[in-house]
Amino acid sequence: MISVITPNYNGARYLSAAMESVLAQRRAGVDLEYIVVDGGSTDGSRAILERYRTELARLVVEPDRGPASAINKGLALARGEIVGWLNADDLYRPGSLARVAAAFAQRPDRALGFGRCRIVDENGCEIRKGITRFKDVFHPISCRFLIQTLNYISQPAMFFRRSAFERAGPLREDLRAAFDYDLILRLWRQGGGFRIAGPPLADFRWHPDSISGRGFREQFREEYEAARRDAGRWAPQVWLHAGVRWGIVTIYARMAARRRAKSGSGGG
Repeated sequence: MISVITPNYNGARYLSAAMESVLAQRRAGVDLEYIVVDGGSTDGSRAILERYRTELARLVVEPDRGPASAINKGLALARGEIVGWLNADDLYRPGSLARVAAAFAQRPDRALGFGRCRIVDENGCEIRKGITRFKDVFHPISCRFLIQTLNYISQPAMFFRRSAFERAGPLREDLRAAFDYDLILRLWRQGGGFRIAGPPLADFRWHPDSISGRGFREQFREEYEAARRDAGRWAPQVWLHAGVRWGIVTIYARMAARRRAKSGSGGG
């Protein structure tokens, strides 16, 4: 069985599409446990969740301390052998979870599996293809040194064994943007990771209100600190990570400046 957790807080705009993409996996034959944790939304999310209540293994609606807190609640309830989470604005591609189950069955020694992931905009159109291609380059040569050097794993296309998660420990709720990368590093110590080859498993939706959209500087700072904790302050991969971080943040800052300039000219 595969357990999937969706954390949600005022994500009604995309929530139904995200949930449909998960539930379609069950309709295609996957043994699925689907858990949704809502932080007390006030935007109409509750009505959407009630429509799907009978298809959910658990629905938790109560205040939380942010997305990592909500995901931890879901992970504590999960009973599947393989676990992942899908944010309320992301999507699984058709047939993804069947491929995940088959891949993990072939790699019983590994703690973590990951595949390709598209980046899409608010309308579901693919964007930032260069960033996706950059990450994909590292998948075939993945190793612990490399994952400490840069984060090339896209969270929506990441899955892990529940037993490995129980050994690694929960998400760090004091992190705001890189709690997934911090977990990846800790999971890697419990059996390593492997690539799930083939077409993309998921779509990550980038929009101005997403965590990466509004807080990329904080995200990459937290990622650097996580790599330093895992590898050691003076490890060569940490110094490489610092250089990669500087380059990526510079590129993202320029992209953000172009968006602001375009928005300003359009508003005039």
